[in-house]
Amino acid sequence: MKKKFWLILVAFLLIPASVIFLFQKQIGGMLFERALESRVGANNLAGLKDGLHVGLCGTGSPLPNPDRAGPCNVVIAGEQIFVVDIGEGGARNLNLMAIPAPDVDGVLLTHFHSDHIDGLGPLMLFHWTQGAATAPLPVYGPAGVEAIIAGFNAAYATDNTYRTAHHGEKIAPSTGGGAEARPFEMTGNQTVVLEKDGLKITAFTVDHDPVAPAIGYRFDYQDRSACISGDTAKSTNLERVCKGAELLVHEALASHMVKQMTAALEKRKLTNAAIITKDILDYHATPTEAAESAQAAGAKQLVLSHLVPPLPSSYFYPAFLADAPDKFDGEITVGEDGMLFSLPANSTDIEQIQLK
Repeated sequence: MKKKFWLILVAFLLIPASVIFLFQKQIGGMLFERALESRVGANNLAGLKDGLHVGLCGTGSPLPNPDRAGPCNVVIAGEQIFVVDIGEGGARNLNLMAIPAPDVDGVLLTHFHSDHIDGLGPLMLFHWTQGAATAPLPVYGPAGVEAIIAGFNAAYATDNTYRTAHHGEKIAPSTGGGAEARPFEMTGNQTVVLEKDGLKITAFTVDHDPVAPAIGYRFDYQDRSACISGDTAKSTNLERVCKGAELLVHEALASHMVKQMTAALEKRKLTNAAIITKDILDYHATPTEAAESAQAAGAKQLVLSHLVPPLPSSYFYPAFLADAPDKFDGEITVGEDGMLFSLPANSTDIEQIQLK
């Protein structure tokens, strides 16, 4: 009797699976159609309140992590949209977050390490072709940005001719491909890069030697404020310029974990990789140091990004943070791709949602 019962139960459970298999073509077509209805043309900016919004379109590093794109942040202030750094996979994530690439007003680069710029090509393409742009994507940066953009434009020039030849001037105007360098000069430890429609963007120097220039950005809009650190060791200039900023997005490298990585690499005789993991310790900030900077600046919330080492799940977050929570009175968030932090106008709240 028991055996018969189990046979009947197994047969019952197998029926739905067999039905799904038999009608896979039809079911797959229906699911695809529903996905198109919900995703195509989606724009998550439409429902945002007026205010300052900071999204994470990439929280990873050069170390492989399937769930995190390279360093990428997006800042929305009213109708203005700026991307801060554009690592590999960042443009893909902007699409997945339903933030339209054609609406991006410009890219702000913190420095020229490859992992902070290697997603620029796809963003140039999406900005151009998704909106039939007639002018290149503006890319702001300190001295040297001209050479970076000239290189990307040269690399994509042939592809641009293919797009226009195939789709025509109406869809891919020959004047709209590529990017345009907009260099700014650092006058001292901080300089205002842009002031427009109530938004003020201030660049400030950080400590990432031997990389120079290396900067972060502060955003002020509608009496709300946020800072993005770029790559830096603990920086007193960041603490000074970001004084009073409510939200601080700061890079973070857990040195105790990286030292364990170095030991494992040395054990396996991977000498070059071990030297690199040793070297990176001196020009990045630990979660604890980021927390100390957030406390010194008087931030309300600290968001950690550009995470090293890769974290396969949130289970590892407490180990990654170490004693950082003891150093900061506010809320600490370990950043994940797709997060959006909203600072509405006429409010003191910081709201968080997931767009991806």
